[in-house]
Amino acid sequence: MRTLITNGTVVNADGSLLADVLVDGETIALVGQGLAARGVTAERTIDATDKYVIPGAIDVHTHMELPFGGTFAKDTFETGSRAAAFGGTTTILDFAVQSKGHSLREGLDTWLAKAEGNTCVDYGFHMIMSDVTDASLAEMDALIEEGVTDFKLFTAYPGVFYSDDGAIFRAMQRAAGNGGLIMMHAENGMAIDVVASQNADAGRTDPYYHGLSHPPVFEGEATHRVIRLAEAAGSAVYIVHLSAREALDAVREARDRGTPAYAETCPQYLFLSLDDLRNGFEGAKFVCSPPLRPKEHWAELWKGLRADDLQVVSTDHCPFDFHGQKELGRGDFRKIPNGLPAVEDRLDLMHDGGVVGGRISRERWVEVCSTAPARMFGLAGRKGVVAPGADADLVVYDPQRRHTISARTHHMDVDYSCYEGRTVQGGSDVVLLRGKVIVEDGEYRGAKGDGRFLKRQPTGAALR
Repeated sequence: MRTLITNGTVVNADGSLLADVLVDGETIALVGQGLAARGVTAERTIDATDKYVIPGAIDVHTHMELPFGGTFAKDTFETGSRAAAFGGTTTILDFAVQSKGHSLREGLDTWLAKAEGNTCVDYGFHMIMSDVTDASLAEMDALIEEGVTDFKLFTAYPGVFYSDDGAIFRAMQRAAGNGGLIMMHAENGMAIDVVASQNADAGRTDPYYHGLSHPPVFEGEATHRVIRLAEAAGSAVYIVHLSAREALDAVREARDRGTPAYAETCPQYLFLSLDDLRNGFEGAKFVCSPPLRPKEHWAELWKGLRADDLQVVSTDHCPFDFHGQKELGRGDFRKIPNGLPAVEDRLDLMHDGGVVGGRISRERWVEVCSTAPARMFGLAGRKGVVAPGADADLVVYDPQRRHTISARTHHMDVDYSCYEGRTVQGGSDVVLLRGKVIVEDGEYRGAKGDGRFLKRQPTGAALR
């Protein structure tokens, strides 16, 4: 089927143009001015007058069905990816988990089984390495051949995901040779556990003390440390969910000396703050790691986005119901499942707070939400751009439409919203996945299983 999108402003990372877009089957065939007037025809025409035509957004950090704290993230691959589509996101990269004592392959197969036939947008996987051994290091090579090209390790969560410096360094050495990219959750988990225990022992058990137990200095120290390890190993490194200016300073300093250090931030660190944790146990709704920071960190993170010290905005979408799941931590903030719902809201929040707010251009908005994720994670040219030959993942986006975020109307399977009552300007009117309209007029028109697994190219060597 051919679809012609007319009279829109095509927004790519490198510029904007009043143009029409012709979709032929699953790919973009033409982008040009006045295609309809020049006799180009299609079975369907979508009028995008006064609207943007942007590449489908790519969220490179989601956790559907993740086990955590004795429960599971509430969104399944079906519900979470459908919500993503409503928010203009047409590709997610989730995390398969290696369990201690088991192989990477077993973890990947488990997560592929969860996603296959259920996911509503295109998807791929990073691999969480919980157990760095000679065998798992060797497995990294095979997974890269299969299109799983990134490996996440943690300096946080002792006893669960934590890896010591030696294990991290060995994984980085392997990635330096095979082209993989090491992703790091960088907080000093050992020190955090000490402070958290001290707070709990003193009776300071409200969610607010989760934030105080993860001070920014612990994130800054760990970020500096893993970057230095990457430098020693000769590998690139990507810092996930960077939240604090101390960590951003470590990335800036590394980049200034020529180190291939990269980082993402998330909407919660740009729009929410430590104050949101203060309201008694209601603050549990806002518990994530790294935690929300004081508001004075916001300006530095926005500056980092403008200056390309932060390359990507992802969500770390990991939703838990307030009732029945977050409540597991009543009386002890250490038992609150860590994670926030955001996969549906990212594009609109970044448009409203970034573009409308005058903090970033609309081109930079597209870059951090779509183009840079595609470039950094092996999808360049195929995703993240409105250009002939690319997949027809497209969003007709109304930059003037205003709507109010609420748990009553969102499509994520979670009983609250972190942004309840916030009015934002901008919204996705029509969303296409490889040429198929999956969202239109506020209704879902796709189907469970529309999404395909994406075999991605390794980018670690190129980033170096």
